[in-house]
Amino acid sequence: MRLLLVVLLLLLGLIQYPLWLGKGGWFTVWALQRDAAAQREVNDGLRTRNSALDAEVRDLQSGTEAIEERARAELGMMREGEVFVHILPPSVAPPQPRAPGQQAESQPRSP
Repeated sequence: MRLLLVVLLLLLGLIQYPLWLGKGGWFTVWALQRDAAAQREVNDGLRTRNSALDAEVRDLQSGTEAIEERARAELGMMREGEVFVHILPPSVAPPQPRAPGQQAESQPRSP
C-alpha cells in the first residue's frame, strides 16, 4: 500500500512537471505575457511618434506655413523688411554702442 502511494505521488509529480516547468508551462507563459506587455508599451510609444511625424509630413506637403516656420527656427531666415531683435539673458552684458562712422574692430586673420 505504501509503495502504491509513493508510485502515485511520483506519477503525479511527473505529470505536473511539464505543466509548470516544461516548454509550454506556466512559467514560460507568464514570462511571455510580461514580454508582450512591455513590447505593447514600446509599440504604443512608437505609434504616437509615427503619428506626429505623419502629421508633420502632411503639414509640410500641404502648406507653406510649416516650411516658413522651420526656415525661421532652424535656419534663422527672415522675411524682407523684418527687423531681427535678439533679447539677451540677464547674465550677458550688452554690446557697447559704436559711434557713427566707426567700423567694427576686426580680428587679425591668421594665414
